[in-house]
Amino acid sequence: MALRSEMDQYLTSIMQPQNYVDYSPNGLQVQGKEEVHVLVSGVSACQALLDQAIACQADVILVHHGYFWRSEPVEVTGIKYQRLSTLLTHNINLFAYHIPLDANTIFGNNVQLAKHLKLPLIGPLSSHKEDALILHGEYKEPISLEALGACIETGLQRAPLIIAGGDHPIKRIAWCTGAGQEFFAKAIDAGMDCFITGEVSEYCVHMAREAKVHFISAGHHATERYGVKALGDHLAEAFDIKHQFIDIDSPV
Repeated sequence: MALRSEMDQYLTSIMQPQNYVDYSPNGLQVQGKEEVHVLVSGVSACQALLDQAIACQADVILVHHGYFWRSEPVEVTGIKYQRLSTLLTHNINLFAYHIPLDANTIFGNNVQLAKHLKLPLIGPLSSHKEDALILHGEYKEPISLEALGACIETGLQRAPLIIAGGDHPIKRIAWCTGAGQEFFAKAIDAGMDCFITGEVSEYCVHMAREAKVHFISAGHHATERYGVKALGDHLAEAFDIKHQFIDIDSPV
């Protein structure tokens, strides 16, 4: 058994949310019971995750995508009301870490994706703070775009969208999980052969073809499953509690 207050302090110490400017609050978003026996983790705090967490008798839910986003309406109605009502009725705590979980060097989405897909991790794309979310690496032996695509499809159990930037093999590679397509230009400027992210925008197609840099969209949800699971596993070990990662399927 653990205490919510102890878990809150511990998470703050390792995730350091105070170091990031984010689109939503990081940390304890909804307060529930003080004693924690069962932790459930998932990518997004959707109703389906809440319902399955209740079935697991969860005391804490840990997610990457939580609530109270900067651009959302402040009124507690509709879907927001239903979700918050579910948590409050069952006295379940909700912890959410967005950018801090992307950037964390141990449990982060980018680091964990590299581990899962066996990407050749070197570190952040540059020493600039704004590049901390972009990781890069270099293969010892070049790999073909087709082989990398097959590796991603097997690892993520999802066929990626591949935009070829030519017919050249891949030596230098960069990646950013989730909606990281805005960083494609940085990867191009850094001399990468290929860039992997979760989502894709229309302009990425033309950039890939004209810059001759491969672009791979592997799925927002699919690329961000591994950080929150790794963090949940760590908390279970640190506090001697039960943990279950629940993967709510998403094609995006």
